Amino acid sequence: MDLIRYSDSLWAVLPPLIAVVLAVTTRRVVLSLGLGIVAGALLLTGGDIPFALRYLGQSALAIVWSDGAPNWGSVNILLFLLLLGALIALMALTGGSHAFALWAQQRIRSRRQAKWATGLLVFLFFIDDYFHSLAAGTICRPVTDRYRISRAKLAYLLDSTAAPVCVMMPVSSWGAYIVAVIGGILVAHGVNDLSPLSAFVAMVPMNFYALFTLAMVVAVIAWELDFGPMARHEADAAEGELYDAAKGTPPGATESLTPACAGRVRDLVLPIATLVLATVYFMVATGAEALAGSGAAFSVLGAFENTNVGLSLVGGALCALLVAGVLAVQLGLPEREWLSVVRHGVSAMWPALRILLLAWLIAAVIRDVETGKYLASMAELAMPVWLLPAVLFVLAGAMAFSTGTSWGTFGIMLPLGADLVMAAEPALLLPSLSAVLAGSVFGDHCSPISDTTILSSTGAGCHHIDHVLTQLPYALLVAGGSFAGYLALGATLSVWAGLAVCALWFALALPLLKLWLARRAPVPAAVPAVS
Repeated sequence: MDLIRYSDSLWAVLPPLIAVVLAVTTRRVVLSLGLGIVAGALLLTGGDIPFALRYLGQSALAIVWSDGAPNWGSVNILLFLLLLGALIALMALTGGSHAFALWAQQRIRSRRQAKWATGLLVFLFFIDDYFHSLAAGTICRPVTDRYRISRAKLAYLLDSTAAPVCVMMPVSSWGAYIVAVIGGILVAHGVNDLSPLSAFVAMVPMNFYALFTLAMVVAVIAWELDFGPMARHEADAAEGELYDAAKGTPPGATESLTPACAGRVRDLVLPIATLVLATVYFMVATGAEALAGSGAAFSVLGAFENTNVGLSLVGGALCALLVAGVLAVQLGLPEREWLSVVRHGVSAMWPALRILLLAWLIAAVIRDVETGKYLASMAELAMPVWLLPAVLFVLAGAMAFSTGTSWGTFGIMLPLGADLVMAAEPALLLPSLSAVLAGSVFGDHCSPISDTTILSSTGAGCHHIDHVLTQLPYALLVAGGSFAGYLALGATLSVWAGLAVCALWFALALPLLKLWLARRAPVPAAVPAVS
């Protein structure tokens, strides 16, 4: 029996709609994802329950095993999360995390400085968004906890600096993938006066959402702009409640671990440094191996374009865990504590693993229902040419939000946007492609089924739905300015006009927001650090 497709029907949006609406209203992510998956399976099978069960079983198995072999792309990500959980637990048990927090407190003397340190770490971990969210979260969490910064705020700082920087960096897993897609588009349309890399670089100032998301992070830190659900989480954190304890322990948390040794700063710094250096090495090495296999000459950009991110993360985590283990032996970690490293590591990451597996499963269902194709078809409606960048921004955002993947949206919407623009106004090619990139990151930021959002929650030790709801108002505010910027860019073909409109939006919105917040409640006194 064949599956029923819905690329030409509004039914295509039902599975992601159910998952997203229920996640936001009930705040029970696992249940919401599960109901969205079941709804999609029943749609695909015409309500045939035995067929739907077989389909779900096959789709679930395909996450880890397909075509007679392990699906290493997803298996490696799951292994990396488990290894990272063990690494975090080991650094907590040896006292390395506690020692680093005490050391940082002597140099980071305020909540604002702790936030700046978190935001700036993206320029160390920009090679991959997963890597940044998990590694930077591990480093910064002891410091932000000490200064009573909510886990929701930490998750926002991680998520809002990860993808926006990665999408603008050519030497990153994101940049290399985008350059490869752009290269295919340029060849397909006979554009010979522009190289894929130069096109990517030219698109960076047109990626309004990424640029102004980073500007929003700066404003949030500098002006303490806590509004919407974030204001409540920050107020609770000031009272010592870093996350909503009523929801249980969030993924990645290590609060229950008491140091078994008198740790040193190096017991955290050396494993994390090993994680960074080893991961970069493996990314270049696996990319170079792929280039050699295809007969292509080595280049750094080519290596990142062909790298195996999952395998590189696992290799880096194993090296870091080995270094942390040697340091633990030197400290004389009691034998009884070694088993708890594995136990706490797995249990801390299980909530994230569960949500991630369900997110991958609903992504497979959404792909089969052909939600992306249905949303993409909406771009083919007749409209004035100058509206294309703004419309593509909205559609890419809707697709990434519904499917939970920015990379998948890139793969569908970049070629589609190019086809539409080249048939109408070739001068809008780069602005339209930039709008797709920006919309994809925006939708990914807002989606509760996005793997990047899930891993940002995990890195921060924050409940996933709390991160989604606290980040959403900030993302929508930036998206509004970006949409206006793309209207101006499409109408004038001037990057400066688009940037000016976005800047004007911020120049008006942020001071008004700051004034409104100041009138609602006086600025609280400085929050003391936890002793």
